[in-house]
Amino acid sequence: MESIAGQLYGILCERITTGVYAPGSRLDPQSIAKEFGVSRTPVRDTLARLEHDRLVETRPRSGTFVTRPTRHDVHEVCQLRKGLEWLATGVAAEAMPLERIADLRAEAVAALDSAEHGDFEPFFISDTRIHGEIVAVTGNSRLISARESVEPFVYWLRVLGATGRHRLAGSTRRHLEILDAMARRDVGAAQEAAALHLVEVEEWTLADMASHAIVT
Repeated sequence: MESIAGQLYGILCERITTGVYAPGSRLDPQSIAKEFGVSRTPVRDTLARLEHDRLVETRPRSGTFVTRPTRHDVHEVCQLRKGLEWLATGVAAEAMPLERIADLRAEAVAALDSAEHGDFEPFFISDTRIHGEIVAVTGNSRLISARESVEPFVYWLRVLGATGRHRLAGSTRRHLEILDAMARRDVGAAQEAAALHLVEVEEWTLADMASHAIVT
């Protein structure tokens, strides 16, 4: 059974990444403890974990606040993802079953079609699944954990509007290049497409954040 702090982390993380708690808003530990009927200890532990994930920041003599994402944050996350996914894609190009690659490809194509008709959620699901399954197929628990550590931040940027919906066609094109190279068992081509995809994601994210006045 998950601990109280673990459950609280899930709730507060969701509130941050879905925009319920806006960037810059102050989180009051006493109010959180009262709302959930818990002591200050699990609240303190939860806020420490959120700070570790860079979703909140503690300011001396001021309190704890939801982070405002910076250009440096985006660069660090994309740099980490590029390294992790370059390695993972090489493994996946040799190990992922062809049937699963075909399923992910079909899902990506269908998701883009849905997006063109105004339904964007299937794309976000497909995007998360492709990247997640490529890393998962490595079977490397540390690699998987490292990716999971940045996933809330990546999702948060998307909710804030920093992943422009007009970028979906470009992202899908790269996803298909990665999957097609994997299906050919072409490790080099798959890794090259994955690395290029993350370079583009960083460029697109920064541009979209600037246009939404999100980045600091």
